[in-house]
Amino acid sequence: MARVRTGVRALSAVLAAVLGATALAGCSSTGGKRAEERAQRAAQGRAAVDTPRWTVAMVTHSGSGDTFWDIVQNGAKQAAAKDNIKFLYANSDEGQQQAQLVQSYIDKKVDGLIVTLAKPDAMKAVVAQATRAGIPVITVNSGAAESKKFGALTHVGQDETIAGEAVGEELDRRGRKKALCVIHEQGNVGHEQRCAGAKETFGGQMQNLYVDGTNMPDVQASIEAKLQTDRSVDAVVTLGAPFADAAVKAKETAGSKAEIDTFDLNAKVASSLTSGTLGFAVDQQPYLQGYEAVDLLWLYRYNADVLGGGRPVLTGPQIITEKDAGALEKYTERGTR
Repeated sequence: MARVRTGVRALSAVLAAVLGATALAGCSSTGGKRAEERAQRAAQGRAAVDTPRWTVAMVTHSGSGDTFWDIVQNGAKQAAAKDNIKFLYANSDEGQQQAQLVQSYIDKKVDGLIVTLAKPDAMKAVVAQATRAGIPVITVNSGAAESKKFGALTHVGQDETIAGEAVGEELDRRGRKKALCVIHEQGNVGHEQRCAGAKETFGGQMQNLYVDGTNMPDVQASIEAKLQTDRSVDAVVTLGAPFADAAVKAKETAGSKAEIDTFDLNAKVASSLTSGTLGFAVDQQPYLQGYEAVDLLWLYRYNADVLGGGRPVLTGPQIITEKDAGALEKYTERGTR
């Protein structure tokens, strides 16, 4: 226990503390108050800055009904509100249509673009056109390898190969011997990289299973048929949260004992992890991808700041298991994880 000081020494210490606190308050009260006001405005969805009302558009390769992209948008909208930015969003899972949407925003002379490069060949020319027009571009989620070559400021997301490698290592830790990697969008380079990375580090056998991700009954039927014909499959890895539920149903109808694992996290996945219906999930923090992309465009326009040093700004992967899911459920329910 510390010794209590008395007399002159104690009085001196008290006076010094009071004077120090007073001086500190006098020096920092204005800045502290302003910081507090900015934080309050941001929490209320109001602009925390007084920069011009810039417009930022995001164009992704998302299909319909994918909750992952709802989370990305939630992050982008929160950052846009804070940064006094008008946020626009469009999507198409067809590469040429995605490129056309980007072109439409170039024609509207937006102040910044956020794009995905799941099908980079279709996007290369239009991203180059945006940069020639003086519109800063940030890529998110997919296309880390192409981002810099195409002229983007930086890429925000996870390295898909590294994420896949983490899956292979986790399957090994769980003693799995034969796994399916379910690819729900053919031609998506990121999906191929995930499965290839998993195959690289997995000590067992891994086979890709291609399904039509726009047709959930087909996804379930395809997985079910594979599990029925090959009883040695003891793990199924889906590449998106909505497809994990289809895999769980396929497992049940096939009478399989395979563990179902997935990329991405949402409320349903968190609940299934807690209950043990799913083994693990790979979280790439989509909220961060949307939030940081908008924030980085604001920083670039305001202060010419660029993060990453020529390398991607990584938001994952993080392996989420039953022991982690409970703490994250409240965030998944509000749409931020």
